[in-house]
Amino acid sequence: MGVDSKVENVSNSGEAEEAPVVSPCVSICALDGDDICTGCHRSGEEIRQWILLDNTARREVLSKACERAKIGNPFA
Repeated sequence: MGVDSKVENVSNSGEAEEAPVVSPCVSICALDGDDICTGCHRSGEEIRQWILLDNTARREVLSKACERAKIGNPFA
């Protein structure tokens, strides 16, 4: 799961616009008993809110998901 986004285009004012941070969904959508997706490690609420979040908030969600993914993972 990456947390970087790239500049997508330039606005009319000449300022670079940041592309939206892409969803970490890997199409393995199953919430465990703690309401965490076994595929992307986001909570159900984080998944529901994703479309409404700005890039800063999305990066925070990705950071939390990365930490969750490490729990119980012997390769992390």
